[in-house]
Amino acid sequence: MTIRLPRLSLPQLCAVALATLLLAACSSTPAPRGTGDLGLVIERASGQVAVVETTGRSRLATVQGLGDLSHAHVTYSRDGRYGYVFGRDGGLTKVDLLLGRIDRRVVQAGNSIGGSISQDGRLVVAQNYDPGGIRVFDADTLEPLSEVPAEYAPGFRSKVVGLADLPGQRFAYALFEAGEIWVTDLSDPRQPRTQRYPAGRQPYDALVTPDGRHFIAGLFGEDGLALLDLWHPEQGVRKILSGYGRGEQPLPVYKMPHLRGWAVAGDYAWLPAIGRHEVLVVDTRDWREVARVPVHSQPVFVMARPDGRQVWVNFAFPDNGKLQVIDTESRSVVETLEPGRAVLHMEFTPRGEAVWVSARDDDKVVVYDTETRRPLAELPAAKPSGIFFTSRAARTGF
Repeated sequence: MTIRLPRLSLPQLCAVALATLLLAACSSTPAPRGTGDLGLVIERASGQVAVVETTGRSRLATVQGLGDLSHAHVTYSRDGRYGYVFGRDGGLTKVDLLLGRIDRRVVQAGNSIGGSISQDGRLVVAQNYDPGGIRVFDADTLEPLSEVPAEYAPGFRSKVVGLADLPGQRFAYALFEAGEIWVTDLSDPRQPRTQRYPAGRQPYDALVTPDGRHFIAGLFGEDGLALLDLWHPEQGVRKILSGYGRGEQPLPVYKMPHLRGWAVAGDYAWLPAIGRHEVLVVDTRDWREVARVPVHSQPVFVMARPDGRQVWVNFAFPDNGKLQVIDTESRSVVETLEPGRAVLHMEFTPRGEAVWVSARDDDKVVVYDTETRRPLAELPAAKPSGIFFTSRAARTGF
């Protein structure tokens, strides 16, 4: 039997061809995905970042052209699609995680070490060493909106460290040379309003507690920390853990400890002691020291698993090839791991079943099961340092 096909006009043939092309394009388009299990790994030597996903523990894309990432930080848009990468060269790069490419990039300072995003997700703020101060940008367009110079005396600017977002479109940060904590209200982002608080000698980094109430700055120039109650800032800064070195000569400090990481587990904060092989345990109800945990070397990051049952610690050069795990109930080290050479950073998955660890000098990221402490996977990475997951988008102070 002969089948006769209808004779098509030229416009009809064109329509059929177009439909065929569209079907082919749709069939090759990747399936839509959310961003909740995505993250960025800094590859510091090559000025690039890796887009990773935690469910399958895989690398999805490489984004190049981010400048000097020898010290880099990432914060996220509230939907987790965009990562804002702050580079040492003052670059602020908005990375699209779903498309695996740079969305926008500006060079906003001479030397920058991090930044943060506002409570409503509309403002991105960079903290700068050179020129000292903070700069405010529109999160969508990266249009500059305002600047707060960290001028603490006529003609003198301080390095800014420890920048953290706060409720109410505010940001708190520390001024290293000035020995102060500043809180800037950006309710009107073009007209910042700033309050200044004396803090102590050389605040070097800071954290804000998970509820956004307390801002704590470590002090490099003295034994102790500076605490500002943001519900009652009129009370000024309170010193806590004063004299924790008890007059002992501190060891040489090869790398500043980092307070960022929410080392708050239950009612206790876990903090690195400068120049000592100890982690300090502080009761957050009265901010008094309640214990110390001896550790392998000088701690850099002290980070609590999301459920608060474990605290993971990495260490400064030259003893930076190890990790230790502290059980927060017994307040003792329960595991010592050796992921590789130069362990620079770690990041828990959103619910804490795994932790990703960068081993810079072995060019890899190692993923551990936090319950068994056994390795689950290794991913190649070029001189990895910071690891940042999109779960930070929903957390104050990140």
